[in-house]
Amino acid sequence: MADIQKPEHRTASCQCGTVSLELTGKPIVAATCYCHSCQTAGHAFEALPGAPPVVGADGGTPYLLMRKDRLTWRSGSDQLAEHRLTPDSPTRRFVATCCHSPIALEFTKGHWLSVYSDRIAADERPAAEMRTIVGDRPEGVELPDDIPNYPAPTGRFLWRLLTAWAAMGFRAPPIEMTKGYAR
Repeated sequence: MADIQKPEHRTASCQCGTVSLELTGKPIVAATCYCHSCQTAGHAFEALPGAPPVVGADGGTPYLLMRKDRLTWRSGSDQLAEHRLTPDSPTRRFVATCCHSPIALEFTKGHWLSVYSDRIAADERPAAEMRTIVGDRPEGVELPDDIPNYPAPTGRFLWRLLTAWAAMGFRAPPIEMTKGYAR
């Protein structure tokens, strides 16, 4: 008799537990991003009262990229604020207003949501498979060679995004919030 695998389920939640997001299925990739935008936004979030750490000491922000069709807001979506670095930015970040926890980043034209890895329980959180845009890391930071360190998104990274999009029928469903406001 064949072993039937159960679908993967993870929960991402803010630090106080008001906002929760269910992630179903295998992630597209677990990566740590070093781009200037992630560092800028992360440091801004960390400056909010009671906010959790976002950017690592090495300048990286760990994410779990998930298909949008495999996400379900379980609670607190009305507590989310939208944050963009500039008004016309194609990326928006979702922050829980209850405790200032960043939850996820969305490239609005894309088919995936990048969930902040630290919002997922440690026992459910996959280890990073790669570091990307490492050329933007803070000056003097040396990265270990335990996983690949890429200066830009690689063909492997882009291939995973493309195959996930194909599996979704080349759709990019919108991420809906019950309420929420722009910052």
